[in-house]
Amino acid sequence: QVQLEESGGGLVQAGGSLRLSCAASGSIFSNKAMAWYRQAPGKQRELVASITSGGSTNYADSVKGRFTISRDNAKNTVYLQMNSLKPEDTAVYYCNAVVITIVTIPVGYWGKGTLVTVSS
Repeated sequence: QVQLEESGGGLVQAGGSLRLSCAASGSIFSNKAMAWYRQAPGKQRELVASITSGGSTNYADSVKGRFTISRDNAKNTVYLQMNSLKPEDTAVYYCNAVVITIVTIPVGYWGKGTLVTVSS
C-alpha cells in the first residue's frame, strides 16, 4: 500500500496561486498513477487531476488551464500547481494512487488532506 501525506494548503486571495505536495511512501511509487481529489463543504469528493506513471495528465474541466499536476519519482512526490484560484476552488485536497481505466479509481488509503481556502 502507498501511504500519503498532503501539504501546501492555506488561505489565498482569488487570483492567487498555491502549490500542493503529496509525499508517498510504501509501495513502488513510480509504477503508480496518481491523482488529486478535492472535497468542498457539503459536496462529494471529486477528481481534479491525474497523472500516469509515464507522465500523461488529465484534468477536470473546472481546472483546465489553471492547475498543473506533476510528479518527481526520485522524491516519491506528486504536485498540484494551482494558479488563478477562485473561491469555488475552496476545498480539502487529497491525493491518492489510482487505477485509470474508463474511470479513475482510487486504490490507496486516504490521507488527511490539505485545506485550500480562496477568499473573494
